[in-house]
Amino acid sequence: MPIILVILALCALRYFEVWRFADVSWWWIAGLMVFAFVWFEFIEPMLGLDRRKAHDVDDKRRKDRLKKNFGDKPRK
Repeated sequence: MPIILVILALCALRYFEVWRFADVSWWWIAGLMVFAFVWFEFIEPMLGLDRRKAHDVDDKRRKDRLKKNFGDKPRK
C-alpha cells in the first residue's frame, strides 16, 4: 500500500511541477506503476502474503466473536 501512496504523490508533484519533481520523467512513475502491478498480482500471491493477511483478518474476527459471546467469565 505505501507504494501506491508514493505513486500518487509522485503523480501529483510531477503534474503540478513542484520543486525538483518537475524534472522527473513520467517513465519513472510509469515504471513504479508497473512494479506495483507485478508485485500485487504475481509476487505477493507467490509468497503467500495475500493469504496470510486474509488469515489474520479471519483469526481476529473469530477471536472478537468468541470474546463477545463468552466474555471474560471466570472458568470453574
